[in-house]
Amino acid sequence: MRIAFSKLCVAPLRTALGLRRLAGLALAGALLAAPAPQALAQSHAALPAVSQPAVTTGPARPIAAWAEFCERYAAECAVDRTEPASITLTAALWQTINTVNRRINRSVEAVTDGDHWRAADRWDLAEDGRGDCEDFQLLKRHLLVEAGLPRRAMRMTVVIDEKGEGHAVLTILTNRGDLVLDNKTSAVLPWRQTGYTFVKRESQDAVGWVALGRDASPLTAANR
Repeated sequence: MRIAFSKLCVAPLRTALGLRRLAGLALAGALLAAPAPQALAQSHAALPAVSQPAVTTGPARPIAAWAEFCERYAAECAVDRTEPASITLTAALWQTINTVNRRINRSVEAVTDGDHWRAADRWDLAEDGRGDCEDFQLLKRHLLVEAGLPRRAMRMTVVIDEKGEGHAVLTILTNRGDLVLDNKTSAVLPWRQTGYTFVKRESQDAVGWVALGRDASPLTAANR
């Protein structure tokens, strides 16, 4: 069965806060320096319970806009097999992950690719402070890499959301299970607690995608 992906990726509207206005990617230091009060509850809480990771089931067709993104930002898609494939979660890393997730969700303005780029689907790093779901997650990953986390353990992922629509999230593979960063919520959740159907994600072994248990034929993700 071929999954029909809609072109809507819903996120709360945020005040634009351009990446360039925040000294480019030095934003990572500012993000990690002072967690917002509302972030403290989760970031200072106990580490998430150990859960079973998602199982990959073979190669999947890449998202077309992801392939175009990789041509423009090759380093963001490169797979370094000398990096760890999983993160050993510590209290400090847990706080870092939660802080970046919350700050980017607040600071990037949610906008469709149609309104932003006059394009059906475009993946980007939200360098102008605007973007849709995949742009939020790509920026989060970039900042987490800047903070020292291995890119190989952080995989862009396509899901079907609670409305039956296409959506992009960031999966962080850890020793406590697969954790999901999302622009729809600032809670970092184990993948099974998101309510989403997981379709496919970037491979950890090559520049490409792997299936997560159902038809992985869609060629687009979502736009907002």
